[in-house]
Amino acid sequence: MPLLRAAALVELVSLVALLVNLATVHVAAVASLLGPVHGCAYLLVIGATWHRTRSARTTVLAAVPVAGGLLALRRVR
Repeated sequence: MPLLRAAALVELVSLVALLVNLATVHVAAVASLLGPVHGCAYLLVIGATWHRTRSARTTVLAAVPVAGGLLALRRVR
């Protein structure tokens, strides 16, 4: 459960940082750093959800962009 919680938080924070960067200064280095971090966190959320529950419905919920990790975390609890 701690892995899923941390991955969901990293996914959300990295997405917010990417969108803020895009809407304001658009520094390419920030996007180059945070893009892969966000992608890895997204995949980790899906994998951790599948490993924890083995439920296809919850795993599909985890794959929802933006808030899927938090929704899956809430459902797993």
